[in-house]
Amino acid sequence: MSARVLMALGLLALAGCQPAADAQWQGWIEADMVFVGPEDSGRIVAMRVAEGQQVKARDPLFAIDATLQAADVAAAEGALAQARARLARVEAAQQRPEEVAVIEASQRQAHAALDFSTAELERVRALVGKGNATRQQLDQAQSNYDRDRAAVENAARQIDVARLSGRSEDIDVSRGAVQQAEAQLANARARLARASVVAPADARVEEIYFRPGEIAPPGKPVLSLLPPGNLKARFFVPESGLPGLKIDAPVTISCDGCPANLTARVSFIARQSEFTPPVIYSLEERRKLVFKIEARLDHPEQFHVGQPVTVRPAAP
Repeated sequence: MSARVLMALGLLALAGCQPAADAQWQGWIEADMVFVGPEDSGRIVAMRVAEGQQVKARDPLFAIDATLQAADVAAAEGALAQARARLARVEAAQQRPEEVAVIEASQRQAHAALDFSTAELERVRALVGKGNATRQQLDQAQSNYDRDRAAVENAARQIDVARLSGRSEDIDVSRGAVQQAEAQLANARARLARASVVAPADARVEEIYFRPGEIAPPGKPVLSLLPPGNLKARFFVPESGLPGLKIDAPVTISCDGCPANLTARVSFIARQSEFTPPVIYSLEERRKLVFKIEARLDHPEQFHVGQPVTVRPAAP
């Protein structure tokens, strides 16, 4: 077989893998809406946008009553202050300087009593040696001396204990309580901040479902947003048109009143066939199995949701 014949066969095979130049498919413009709602249930107190308005990312959208969230923040701040005060007391000396001063005064008093009982014991011992005092008097003097000496030692131990900080395990527990209180405060402040809802991205406000004065339950959208990049063309292609339509393949989009040469790129190709949707008004098309295709628009600002479009393969 000659090289010319092989080249001709190759061109024919390549042509069979490409959609026909005059192929066209019917579809419409779809949108992936972004539904925005509160994370906590609450009464809407302010709606800061209107339907059709363009918003930027972080622009305020609406706010719910934050009375409960503000109260939680105040309670968490108070709990944190208490936890920090307890930690400071445990880490510092167990008793205040004034209390230590009282114990030191008792220690001085005990020293004075010990000095007196020491002198009295020595005097009685001398008298007993001379036979001028009884054994009972010596025992009493010795008892007074032992008592006053024990009082001095006890006062010294009390001062040492008063100047000690708390035990390490008590300090660890108090530090853990402070960390827990800090986490609770951060959570309360985050919930308070979420009471004012902002736009997650640049978008157009499509529809508002709740108005000021109404209670918005958690998980329910208060409004819907349409970022420009979330518009797409959805169309249906018979099996014969699938060859050559690959992900990221270019297609042209036309519609009534639209500018010429609008383009898009294929972003999704269904793996399973289906019957042509009834919105495609054609008996011939309804009898065929087709594959759903989606394409992201290069100029989404030119289209509207639900708008019928005609899709064609882009010229090579």
